[in-house]
Amino acid sequence: MSAAESERLARSWLDAFNRHDVPALVALYAEGATHTSPKLRALHPETGGLLVGHAALTRWWTDALQRLPGLRYELVALTAAPGRVFLEYLRHAPGEPPLPVAEAFDVENGRIVRSRVYHG
Repeated sequence: MSAAESERLARSWLDAFNRHDVPALVALYAEGATHTSPKLRALHPETGGLLVGHAALTRWWTDALQRLPGLRYELVALTAAPGRVFLEYLRHAPGEPPLPVAEAFDVENGRIVRSRVYHG
């Protein structure tokens, strides 16, 4: 996968997230993809902050978007390389100050196989 293809995937991810289109978002991930997040660890400590697979990702984002219907991400920076993407964005949630977030994707065969979220 070229850097341009990795960038297109990342922009599709942001677009699907901001449209709150969970099926389109999850379709960007490989079936056995992993996702780690401090928010996940805080809200669902039993997960250890780790999700695996489409069903878990669907539950996580469906819940998040139901709890926070105004949630959106504002892109700050995007760095793409073959098979890798690094995003910086501001997380905007109703009633909360903007939260700077970094997220890294590992990409294989046109799908995200691992995503890692970093923030305070």
